[in-house]
Amino acid sequence: MTVATAEAPVPTSGGIRNALGRRQLDSYPKTVPRLGYLGIVTLTTIMLYYLYYEEGALTPLMLPYYHMSFQYFLYLLVVSNAIGAFSALIGGLSDKIGRANMTIYGTLVVGLVQLGITGVHSKFGFALAYCLIGFVEGVILVSTPALMRDFSPQMGRGAAMGFWALGPTMGALAASLVATHTLTHLHPWQDQFIISGLACLAVVVIAFCFLRELSPRLRDQLMVSEEDRALIEARARGLSEEDVSAAVSHPFRSMLRLDLISSSLAVSLLLLFYFASVSVLTLYWVVVFGRSTPDANGINVWYAAVLSGTLVLFGVLSDRLRVRKPFMLVGAVACIVMTVFLILQVDHPHTGYYSNVLVVVLLGVAIGCAYSPWMANYTEQVESHNPALTATGLAIWGWILRIVVAGSFLVLPWVITTSTTLVDNQGAAKTLEAIQAAVPYAPSTTACASKSAPLSVVAGLRATYEPGPRTLATVITSCDRSHDLLAAVSAAGGLSSPQVQGLLAYNPLALAIEKGLPVSDGEIAAKVGVHSQNLEQLLLAEKRLVPAEKASPNEWKRWWKVCLGGQVVFGLLVFTMRGRWSPRAAKRDFDDHEHLVAEELAKIQSERERTGEAASPASS
Repeated sequence: MTVATAEAPVPTSGGIRNALGRRQLDSYPKTVPRLGYLGIVTLTTIMLYYLYYEEGALTPLMLPYYHMSFQYFLYLLVVSNAIGAFSALIGGLSDKIGRANMTIYGTLVVGLVQLGITGVHSKFGFALAYCLIGFVEGVILVSTPALMRDFSPQMGRGAAMGFWALGPTMGALAASLVATHTLTHLHPWQDQFIISGLACLAVVVIAFCFLRELSPRLRDQLMVSEEDRALIEARARGLSEEDVSAAVSHPFRSMLRLDLISSSLAVSLLLLFYFASVSVLTLYWVVVFGRSTPDANGINVWYAAVLSGTLVLFGVLSDRLRVRKPFMLVGAVACIVMTVFLILQVDHPHTGYYSNVLVVVLLGVAIGCAYSPWMANYTEQVESHNPALTATGLAIWGWILRIVVAGSFLVLPWVITTSTTLVDNQGAAKTLEAIQAAVPYAPSTTACASKSAPLSVVAGLRATYEPGPRTLATVITSCDRSHDLLAAVSAAGGLSSPQVQGLLAYNPLALAIEKGLPVSDGEIAAKVGVHSQNLEQLLLAEKRLVPAEKASPNEWKRWWKVCLGGQVVFGLLVFTMRGRWSPRAAKRDFDDHEHLVAEELAKIQSERERTGEAASPASS
């Protein structure tokens, strides 16, 4: 962009109409208001992703409610991300039409849709709502980091992008944290959507009243440090409307550069695990390790909280050292190491809760080490081509990211084939677990068991609210009291009771199924179904569950290996990205820039003094 020195005045703000309409600032804000704008953008981004990731925290509950298979859900994620990929290109228009209103009104739409989901009772209706949220998310994926870039010089870009990255991570954290603490007493999962929708509308009000953006004359320039403020305002005075229009002409032709495309592809592959984590990680803990939904969300809370903190920490450290690439490489290597540990853990389904937490938390630290320095580095790469087309450069990243994510979810159901079976039979699985826990305390055909059942075992049978398990609970309880098998059977209705007859035939068939022996549906119907349809359905479910439970861990391992491959590719492509490796060399670059800024300010000052303009080029 050519720097002119014509005596054009900086436009005035336009009062309340500009504040709530165009929302443009015609002078670069001082530190406190600038941090306020950054805070509003961060809060808005967190809220958007809280709503978008709500479904991931509730997957084990939502899928049965909507009679939605795991495969259907994954294909919905594919469609939503594909829509978001192309709406990200719309976000690139914020270079011409501005970013603030696009962000505010998009978030308003998402909040209203989220509240509307509580009244949706079909999986097709839910799919439409989720795709609409995905469309808006794609736009704001571009407009919000563009706002963060506008309000942060390069010397503070790592911290700013670390805070922006809190949007996805804190959004996932909020979804898991709220679910963990409210699902146990707010039983309808729809309450989660009411909570998040109302919170979103509150944030929209804050953003509507206070969020602003830089005018094109200011945001279209490169700013390395806050000391550049005087220079960019002096330049802005000399830019005509024609200069501004010329700077944003042919946006995608200017930004479709190999370095931007390869860098975007690299980070998209790095984040394969992250996007799996916000969508299906809850399901992973439930299916592979037998966690309850609140416990699974509890693990996710640890992961998201640590990831959020490290994103900011490593962003700040990369600013202090003035380098990004060393952090990106170290983060990639650490991701590879911790993903290997995650894969090894799959073979041990009885792994403790905090062992799961430790591995996924360290993986979060590794992702944070790589990602926020990458975000800062990418915006600097974009600025090296044309700072006036920042949003267009981010739109290219957003498009590639969403395409990669959509492709990953398209492949996922072909890699993890058993999750639909495990999700669709969750209720039966819990009932079968209750019966399995009671087997050591159940009477044989000739006598009561030698040891009494713990109260928790009996309570687990009764909590199923199914006739077969409740009958078994009655028999065990009576046996424990009287140690008389005939009296216990009589308490459950006697040998004429269909449930008692069903239980007598149930156990041999259940043992055969567990051992992988062939048991036909006809045999189950003839021996158990004639007495108890409830116990018949449990055995049929066990036939589906046993092979799925055996195959599921290896399928998840295959997917984590795919994520591992993406991390390796990212680590290799770091060497092709723009930026210094050495803090000392980066310091020399900064000193050279400061010298050039001082020279250019002196030239502008001298020119204005010759033309009779006021001495100070800065108008704060």
